[in-house]
Amino acid sequence: MAIENGKKVTFHYTLTVDDEVIQSSENQEPMAYTHGSGQIIPGLASQMEGMNEGEEKSIMVAAEDAYGKQDPAAFKELPKSSLPEGLNPEKEMMLQLHTSEGRAVPVRISEVKEDSIVIDLNHPLAGKDLKFDVKVLSVE
Repeated sequence: MAIENGKKVTFHYTLTVDDEVIQSSENQEPMAYTHGSGQIIPGLASQMEGMNEGEEKSIMVAAEDAYGKQDPAAFKELPKSSLPEGLNPEKEMMLQLHTSEGRAVPVRISEVKEDSIVIDLNHPLAGKDLKFDVKVLSVE
């Protein structure tokens, strides 16, 4: 049975970015989703369509079809005084900001200045091309 809209799909994957393995479901629970429901990134879903149970494939997903390009407007400068007491900010350090709804959002420090920091609110994989090695386990 081939992957098409409405089918429940389970698969294992290994995600590689810039020749570095970022994430893998091997030795863990496989990923499960309903095809066409928007539960996985569009570029991966479109290239998995038509695959069959047991099939393996390397899939390249351009940044535009994954987490998008980096948005220059998503860089914000904050005063160091707004940071928790005792925190020594460093470039590339990850922090968690909380939205007005109380949701935690990961952000990266892109620059440390004398009295402020510049944070990057883009998704950590924005602007990156992704390589997925997938193995379809089931299509129902």
